[in-house]
Amino acid sequence: MEWKNLDQLDHYHQLQEYAGKVSLKTVMSGENGASRVAAYQVGMGGGLTYNYASKQVDDQILSCLCGLAKEAGLSDKYQELYNGAVINTGEKRRVLHQLTRGQIGDDVIADGVNKRAFYVEQQTRIAEFARNVHEGKIVNEKGEKFTTAVQIGIGGSDLGPRAMYLSLENWARKNGCFHMEAKFISNVDPDDAASVLASVDPSRCIFILVSKSGTTLETLTNEAFVKDALKNAGLDASRHMIAVTSETSPLASSSDYLAAFFMDDYIGGRYSSTSAVGGAVLSLAFGPDVFARFLNGAAEGDALANEKDPLKNAAMLDALIGVYERNILGYPATAVLPYSQALSRFPAHLQQLDMESNGKSVNRFGEPVDYPTGPVIFGEPGTNGQHSFYQLLHQGTDVVPLQFIGFRNNQTGVDVDIQGSTSQQKLCANVAAQIMAFACGKADENRNKNFEGNRPSSIIIGDQLTPEALGALLSHFENKVMFQGFLWNLNSFDQEGVQLGKILAKRVLAHDTEGALKAYSDLLNI
Repeated sequence: MEWKNLDQLDHYHQLQEYAGKVSLKTVMSGENGASRVAAYQVGMGGGLTYNYASKQVDDQILSCLCGLAKEAGLSDKYQELYNGAVINTGEKRRVLHQLTRGQIGDDVIADGVNKRAFYVEQQTRIAEFARNVHEGKIVNEKGEKFTTAVQIGIGGSDLGPRAMYLSLENWARKNGCFHMEAKFISNVDPDDAASVLASVDPSRCIFILVSKSGTTLETLTNEAFVKDALKNAGLDASRHMIAVTSETSPLASSSDYLAAFFMDDYIGGRYSSTSAVGGAVLSLAFGPDVFARFLNGAAEGDALANEKDPLKNAAMLDALIGVYERNILGYPATAVLPYSQALSRFPAHLQQLDMESNGKSVNRFGEPVDYPTGPVIFGEPGTNGQHSFYQLLHQGTDVVPLQFIGFRNNQTGVDVDIQGSTSQQKLCANVAAQIMAFACGKADENRNKNFEGNRPSSIIIGDQLTPEALGALLSHFENKVMFQGFLWNLNSFDQEGVQLGKILAKRVLAHDTEGALKAYSDLLNI
């Protein structure tokens, strides 16, 4: 397999000739715009469609992007990944998160076991545990059923599972599969744990400690905080806690936990929502069957990402257009704008997924790259964001590409008709209006009221946010980030950038400081 930097690819230089060629004001106006909306879309699994009509591309640019994909070997590299090649060069590891939801290619044997079988075994164990909790076979000291699951973790052990839980909470309540409320403790700030504990009855809680190594400082600190609170309440912590960890960690066989479920080093935290990291809390909250449906949606998305033709592969196409925007058009950021309150924390998850994966300035061989890599990712749900940062998006000096996500129907089935339209219709009307406002703008002699337009966007759209749709949505962005990492020739699967601060923090706590570090430590009264 040949790995080249983006600027070593012929099609990259060819793309530079097309910069600024497409005027959204022109192509999105009138009947041309209507036919373009119908033509520039592709299915992405889970009942979702990726529509890129309002991106600054045309058939010629798309043809060149397809050539870039072939020249970069994107499909071949994806196959290498899911067949178990050592893609994570920094840590010399395989990358196997796809195997948690299905198997596209060959058996992957690592550590003496079939990894697909290993992940299925953990899902089966989690499902049995969750059903025993729901049926009252596993109870607290008083024989009462547990009513709340509290996940203790940080980074990928929090952001993804929290976003997935919030995404399905209303759907599960509506569809009669809401078993337990879930809460999350992540920040080492003691106010976080204290606030969560104050909102629950600890005697009716199962706490899920998530740490692959069993040594994550913030997570173990919060575990100690929770154990202290349980002890003060006269409760036996070992009757209230389970662990999600690696088989080699100190947590794996500890008597401090009701059970331990396992992950491994081949799944990075930000890619772990479909592993035991997300499986335990989501199965407890919604039941194993809902978690299985979520996995099925992700598996469908992964299978579609295996399509060689980018115009039939939504994740690859999204990645290619994103690289065109970043490296040819020079756009520094991407805004993720879900018009669904259920996806309120999804942009935060994508922030970690994208920026931790592709926020790199050296290639997979440790050599500096001479081109921009991962963009800044941010976002909030619509329509809230419209009353917050859309001012800059519409009229600011930087052009920020936009990723809308919308659904024709809400999750609860509850709505009200006001002034001739329902709340859901008003929500969807805002999505359509924003896409066109960004694309076409509005001329006005008063420069303060002038909108330049030519601000690109795409929309992922479906009927409703279901478990299958959520799984496909997650898969889409995981694979998009991976394809972009391949194009930039990065290792998207390590995160050395988070380590230095941890090392210095340990020095501060050990009072092994000098100079400015000691001065800041003294300033903070450490």
